[in-house]
Amino acid sequence: MMADLLDIDALPQQSASQVKNKWAELVRRVREVGSVAITSHSKVEMVVVEAGRYQEMTAQIEAMQRRQQTVLDELSKRFDERLDKLKSPEFREKLDAVFEARGELRNRPKAGETF
Repeated sequence: MMADLLDIDALPQQSASQVKNKWAELVRRVREVGSVAITSHSKVEMVVVEAGRYQEMTAQIEAMQRRQQTVLDELSKRFDERLDKLKSPEFREKLDAVFEARGELRNRPKAGETF
């Protein structure tokens, strides 16, 4: 999804001579402000940003995606570990014991000494 936009050299390019009226003014404005919204019928159609800012944004996106993947990998690992425990024969025995007890406790609950 975002990976398609990450390499600035892979973006579609258009020479300045192909751009309509006042290209130099747009470039000056982008350099001053950092980005300019391009509108059509009062609706923003695109945003022009400096190449350096674009590279900063894509680097931030890549870093965020790496962090998300790390978190997802860790969660997946923990899930698989818990699932393996649930599949173990020992868990099955404990679960059967809970159902056999029918809500009755074998041992009296222990409250602390200060209770």
